[in-house]
Amino acid sequence: MSIFEALILGIVQGLTEFLPVSSSGHLELMEAIFGNEEEENMLMTVVLHAATALSTVVIFRKDIAQIFKGLFKGLSTFKANDDTTFSLKIIISMIPAAIIGMKFNDELEDMFSENVLGVGIALLLTGVLLFFADRAKKTDKSVGFGHAIIIGISQAIAIIPGISRSGATISTSVLLGIDRERAARFSFLMVVPLILGKMAKDIADGALGQSAQTMQLMVGFIAAFLVGLVACRWMIALVKRSKLTYFGIYCLAVGASAIIYKLAV
Repeated sequence: MSIFEALILGIVQGLTEFLPVSSSGHLELMEAIFGNEEEENMLMTVVLHAATALSTVVIFRKDIAQIFKGLFKGLSTFKANDDTTFSLKIIISMIPAAIIGMKFNDELEDMFSENVLGVGIALLLTGVLLFFADRAKKTDKSVGFGHAIIIGISQAIAIIPGISRSGATISTSVLLGIDRERAARFSFLMVVPLILGKMAKDIADGALGQSAQTMQLMVGFIAAFLVGLVACRWMIALVKRSKLTYFGIYCLAVGASAIIYKLAV
């Protein structure tokens, strides 16, 4: 993998992790175009996801600090507060994806291996979902415990390359009647523990190993982190203004192109 390819992958990850167009699907398509080795691609994918997780932590650092503060206060006094409740909802939302990730790890890794046709079909589904979400009525409803479970299930489904995680979780939240800004905030916060947990598992399993491409990994990480900072703030503003339809059109176009490309070669 060249430094230029690493830079492109970092930019793509930084944008698509937060925009509702599927980062895993776009990385799969880009890696298919570049034709890099599978082990090399997997290592870069882990590094890039770490970078965007860090972007999320930086953007929501005050929210995360407040959640931990409230959680510790609630545990020490045995009294629930708003931050404790919110933390529990985040934990509940993680359960479906965590179960699927642990139980079907090998099958999931196979799904990320040169599956251009599958990515194209999944992108079409993402596009349709975004169209429906953009037409949902605006409300000021907060995330409830039942909502957290449903949103968590949508996040688990979004493990499939081409199904946008942010698109699926935000769209599900909006269709449930949740306030758009709260939906985006919850969507971005709920993925951080999962990414960090996946990284910890990869490190424990020795999946990261040694790489001779340290510079490429650094370039990809920095690019994904910096672009992610901008894309995260941008996405929150777009959700508030009901601009998901444009991303739906984009997903339909890219999905259709991927399918045509795969069937043509």
